[in-house]
Amino acid sequence: MPNSTTPNASTDIELVVLDMAGTTVTDDGLVLDAFDVAATAVGLASEGPERDDARRYVLDTMGQSKIEVFRVLFGTEDRAQAANRAFESAYDARIDDGIAPVPGAAQAITKLRESGISVVLTTGFSAPTQKRIIDTLGWQDLPDAFLAPGEAGRGRPHPDLVLSAALFAEVSDIAAVAVVGDTSSDILSGRRAGASLLIGVLTGAHSVDRLREAGATHVLDSVADLPPIVLP
Repeated sequence: MPNSTTPNASTDIELVVLDMAGTTVTDDGLVLDAFDVAATAVGLASEGPERDDARRYVLDTMGQSKIEVFRVLFGTEDRAQAANRAFESAYDARIDDGIAPVPGAAQAITKLRESGISVVLTTGFSAPTQKRIIDTLGWQDLPDAFLAPGEAGRGRPHPDLVLSAALFAEVSDIAAVAVVGDTSSDILSGRRAGASLLIGVLTGAHSVDRLREAGATHVLDSVADLPPIVLP
């Protein structure tokens, strides 16, 4: 897929902030399946307009912190927390069989790090669920760090995860950061943080148009195509 001209081309990229589900990891629709379990657990009708609207909102907000999504959908903090617990339980139960690396993702990350670029993996899941995914894939030593909403700040589309990664990597300039993800929330969080490269991939939730509308500077078929975009 053609790419736009790289902004701030004089600034070498020092850090790549990579999303997980839909970008470096496939989960075969597990997010929506786990959401249906969570919605049922807090009393949402299994069929009808309310459930359809909720599913649509989950798709639209892919990449965002799941607890924040549930706060919008279910109104009270108690219902949101109950939905989040049910969601994580359902997702965790199927991680072993339901997730896999995006082809070429691990190789791309390795190539970036071997070239001196730091790589941080971020997520909209909680830290425990992120750790389960990492452990299942055997990726404990693949990137430089992993970040999740909570201790690393607010989830997407806020800029906190990107800024926390930039502080961790001690970048010389926020323009030396590239953000990569499959959702408009990934792109928006990078834009708000001030990253110079906002790279969408088409292995996950959102289309070329959605990614471009959010401000993507590039759209790639896969994260496997990433190294030539960010390497000097």
